[in-house]
Amino acid sequence: MWHLVDPVGGPPQDRGWGRPGQTLVYNWGTASHGGERLVKRKAVLFDLDGVLYQGEQAVPGAAGAVAWFQERKIPHLFLTNTTSRPRSALVEKLAAMGIQVSEDDLFTPPVAARQWLEQHRCHRIALFVPGATRKEFEGLDLAGDGEPGAGAVVLGDLGEAWDFATLNRAFRLLMAGRETPLVALGLTRYWKAEEGLRLDVGPFVKALEYATGKEAVVLGKPASPFFQAALERLGARADEALMVGDDIRGDVEAAQRAGLRAVLVRTGKFRPTDLELGVEPDAVLDSVAELPRWWQERAGASVG
Repeated sequence: MWHLVDPVGGPPQDRGWGRPGQTLVYNWGTASHGGERLVKRKAVLFDLDGVLYQGEQAVPGAAGAVAWFQERKIPHLFLTNTTSRPRSALVEKLAAMGIQVSEDDLFTPPVAARQWLEQHRCHRIALFVPGATRKEFEGLDLAGDGEPGAGAVVLGDLGEAWDFATLNRAFRLLMAGRETPLVALGLTRYWKAEEGLRLDVGPFVKALEYATGKEAVVLGKPASPFFQAALERLGARADEALMVGDDIRGDVEAAQRAGLRAVLVRTGKFRPTDLELGVEPDAVLDSVAELPRWWQERAGASVG
């Protein structure tokens, strides 16, 4: 059962979907059982776009929230499907917003994809990713843009660079090689840019899957292995970790499917109708700025 809990205390009410200024909290169970589970939260995965910033603007209080976890040395990673820029650029962007992180703190689909490509010894890799993201694949055996044939096709978010010719080239490369895998840097449907909602890589991946009859290797959200790989880096189990995101499907539902708890924030791409889709976040906060207090009260009372 869901309860609506006033953040300053007070009697719970029944469902009150999407009302700002109040915190939706899932009833975790009996007090003793629920309390035992709550204090086991030991690690946090933060989404970036829509959680810590929106476009080029920081979410108010985001820097303070991240600093709170850093100061207490609570294990955390920044888990993002962003493929439009390399990790070095993300580090600079966050620093300009007062959030100090290193490249190793960022777990992205290109990082996971490179690891997968190396493990499977792929050659002549055709990249369909933004120019800046190619830096993450330096040193691999890459196919030239005009070359026929490929040992693997990697698909990221090309944004406005998508056109029929580009999509059709990826299709032809996949059809030409019976064993050529389609490696998808995420499967997110859309994201919120400053000018409004924009298609993400997911629709293009699905188009190629349908046309070729191949199933993509998804190395990004919402694939469970992506969450599991991030947890391995932190040395945490799924039942010890919490995902914080603005995407009811790609962040919350996907994390819960992978065994994590998940908090939805009312920033970024969040819409009140998200709470009518049958996915039950473990909490809904106005923004990431509320996370430290929520963590202290419910998810990580034994930490810090």
